[in-house]
Amino acid sequence: MSGTEGHTDGFTYPHVGATRDGGAGAALPPPGFHLLRRRTRLGTGPAARDAAGRALLEWRMHRGVGMTVEADAAEAAPGVEVTVGIGVGPLRLRAPCRVVWVVREPDRIGFAYGTLSGHPEAGEEAFVVERLPDDSVWLVVTAFSRPSAWYARAAGPVGRAGQRLVARGYGRALRRVAGG
Repeated sequence: MSGTEGHTDGFTYPHVGATRDGGAGAALPPPGFHLLRRRTRLGTGPAARDAAGRALLEWRMHRGVGMTVEADAAEAAPGVEVTVGIGVGPLRLRAPCRVVWVVREPDRIGFAYGTLSGHPEAGEEAFVVERLPDDSVWLVVTAFSRPSAWYARAAGPVGRAGQRLVARGYGRALRRVAGG
């Protein structure tokens, strides 16, 4: 594993790197932040893990839910800046982030990014594809966030419902890639 946890330069939230352990630590969520956890079964076996892990690191999961992705690199790596967008034309919301950590282990592949100035939310989101001892392969999305922009604050619970909907879409996108 490698990462930049502990360095808050440019991030719009404290506790940079807190998603590394999937939210098991006491720091999740930090005070004033909402927690999101979503697990989606993707398939079975190392081929499903590899296919889903590649798609995740290459931003294809995000594109699979209709987001645009502008990134400094073709693959997620610590320090890579990425702006994801959703919507069309002048209604497109842009969300700048920076990759905080990446994991590449035999049964875990994933990364987390944290919000930068201009993102409608403040917080961190982790995406990890993991293969369990029973050979099942899962996507685990763990995030903590709070509204940053006025329109995100105004959205309240509707905004959080939207986040849950997108997390569910991530799982569907990777399930298609993994053959599940």
